[in-house]
Amino acid sequence: MSKPSKRLCDASQMGEMIASMARALAGDTPTASQLRLVGIRRRGHPLALRLAEALRSLVGLDVPVGVVDITLYRDDLDHGSRWPVLLGTEISFDVDGADIVLVDDVLYTGRTVRAALNTICDLGRPARVRLAALIDRGHRELPIQPDVVGLTVETRRDERIQVRVVPADPVDEVTRVPGP
Repeated sequence: MSKPSKRLCDASQMGEMIASMARALAGDTPTASQLRLVGIRRRGHPLALRLAEALRSLVGLDVPVGVVDITLYRDDLDHGSRWPVLLGTEISFDVDGADIVLVDDVLYTGRTVRAALNTICDLGRPARVRLAALIDRGHRELPIQPDVVGLTVETRRDERIQVRVVPADPVDEVTRVPGP
């Protein structure tokens, strides 16, 4: 019999984590006018939109939000049995000289962030790139660390952290899914 999933946070707690992350970003952004958020597809994008809303109330500026599709930058494309589905990168602002904050739901090995960095750098030369992750679960395979994190969770490699975010999902929550 498998172990049940454990809820780590609900919608209210996720909202508090996002607000805390926004305060940390606002406090470490000397020129908010150059701040740009870039969500990593899938759940990084709705999180980036929520961070932008929270930042708007803190710094009084509309912070542009883009989204990157890292599919073609993944280092495991040749390990799958099916063709990758491209959802597209949508960045309507100039990356050159911008203060970019990459936003992702779960930071694990660092390979997704590496792919996102390659995607961003193919579009221009930002002044600075920081990383905001809702959940940091450890087990890095690359030297990548978040600048801002909502929650750090110690996990085993065989466990998963599942982030569900409206509108991609019916509810906002984070759960720990046990391994076999």
